Amino acid sequence: MSAGRRPRGARDDRPHADDHDGHRTDCPATGDHEGRPYLWCYNLRSMATIAIDATYTVDPQPSGISVYSRRLIESLAGLDCPHHFLICYRLSRFRQRKQFLRLPARSHPGSPSFSTRLFQEGLTVWLPWQAKLFHSLAQRPPAFRFGREVVTVHDVFPITGADYSTPGFLKKFSDLLLQAADRASLIISPSHYTAEQLTRVANTPREKIRVIPEGVDFPDRILIGADKLAARERWVGKGNHLVLVVGVIQARKNTLGAVRALERMPANYRLVMAGGDGHGAERVHDYIHRAGLSGRVRRLGHVSRQELSNLYQSAEVMLFPSFEEGFGLPVLEAMASGLPVVAARTSSLPEVGGDAAVYVDPYDEKDICEQVVRVAEDDAWRQTLVRRGLERARQFTWHRAAVETLRVYEEALAMG
Repeated sequence: MSAGRRPRGARDDRPHADDHDGHRTDCPATGDHEGRPYLWCYNLRSMATIAIDATYTVDPQPSGISVYSRRLIESLAGLDCPHHFLICYRLSRFRQRKQFLRLPARSHPGSPSFSTRLFQEGLTVWLPWQAKLFHSLAQRPPAFRFGREVVTVHDVFPITGADYSTPGFLKKFSDLLLQAADRASLIISPSHYTAEQLTRVANTPREKIRVIPEGVDFPDRILIGADKLAARERWVGKGNHLVLVVGVIQARKNTLGAVRALERMPANYRLVMAGGDGHGAERVHDYIHRAGLSGRVRRLGHVSRQELSNLYQSAEVMLFPSFEEGFGLPVLEAMASGLPVVAARTSSLPEVGGDAAVYVDPYDEKDICEQVVRVAEDDAWRQTLVRRGLERARQFTWHRAAVETLRVYEEALAMG
């Protein structure tokens, strides 16, 4: 069915022609993290209906795209703008949606409004007539063509990472990524690294990409003194150092490199892994067993957000030796929790961590070992990294990400 005809009986939520004529009222609605005002307070004549794919907010084990999707939508709800948002879910997750995302009712005429939609190929063909713009949060194209489309591309591993998953997975998701990038009016990337990768491997024009870093949340509950020590001892026992590894156990994350680095560390160092199994996990588990490291490595699987927060606060170092990242949110989560970070000197990680992290060669286990031990045992250096990390994390807010995303919507809507 062409996008130019509305199905019989379909509800038409489109603003009329005189409801979107580009008029705007410039007023300081809010400010950025440095106090500068944002001038984007629109009058009601600028209202548009915007659809967002919220499918990935429905995840009992949220990480990566799930966290991004939920926090971005929640932060958009906190802005002053007159737009109406259709929060869309695919059929497989529609019934569970209220467990994971609750949006406030419209509080005043200048605040955004929200309604929920089913979003399923073959069932909801009227959606393009209800929304002027569709935002895909998970680098895949919508099932229907919309007048304007925005896509967030988090990484390009399906195209570049031949060793990072199965051939079938890579083929499927590389095709989806390329289709989404080609169709999009504008593309959001969380890092300049990913933006550059996208231009290189997908031939995407750089002027089509807007870099909007993700935000980070600070802990709701702070562990101090005896509570922090007790939590650490619960994980690794008395007198042992807790080195935390966050993320799926897989080849791309270089989990095996972390285990091999542990072999070089003193006997009282313990590795605690928070994350489920991914591609290549069997090799990691086999190595731990064969090297006799089972007593020094704790594999927790997926943990809740509260458990993860407690781990960030009770660990002494977070080790993040990943070969490839599109952003690297755990780096900021650790910093926001006062945990020093040792990360790979690769991909987006130096861009995210700035001067607040220690960087290592992910292929050099000796380098990894030496830097982890120094951070754990040099109190002055450790406190410097804690201070820098907290300052760095404060620069990345979900409010700022939402404001800049709203600007992308406005830019896309204004395109001829």
